[in-house]
Amino acid sequence: MKKIYFLCTGNSCRSQMAEGFAKQLLSANWQVASAGIETHGLNSLAVKVMAEKGIDISQNQSKLIDPQYLASCDLVVTLCGDARDHCPVTPPSVQKLHWPLIDPAQATGTRAEILSVFRQVRDEIEIRVQKLSNQ
Repeated sequence: MKKIYFLCTGNSCRSQMAEGFAKQLLSANWQVASAGIETHGLNSLAVKVMAEKGIDISQNQSKLIDPQYLASCDLVVTLCGDARDHCPVTPPSVQKLHWPLIDPAQATGTRAEILSVFRQVRDEIEIRVQKLSNQ
């Protein structure tokens, strides 16, 4: 079984959304997980916008990177520069991708404007995970 790990700073938004899409879109041959350099808790707006796509991440928890899982991965995807720059060293066999996505948790404005940013990031993640599933 192949393993994929989605990493972000706090494992609260982007990596959680990527995990949700990957569990839905990747074949059963993939073990999917996400984690962060730190734990910031699951962002309720990430849960809301994923539910709009029919994906329930409400029971997910913010997790720290597991070095053993990381070292055994086939693919590691970082979703922010902080995770890319501070990710622990992996064996050469681990393929790495970097998706430089904005942090929707940093969005400002009205609730509607903030939700719009969350949806834009969610949709970009969905497109990227869909491309992974077609490889």
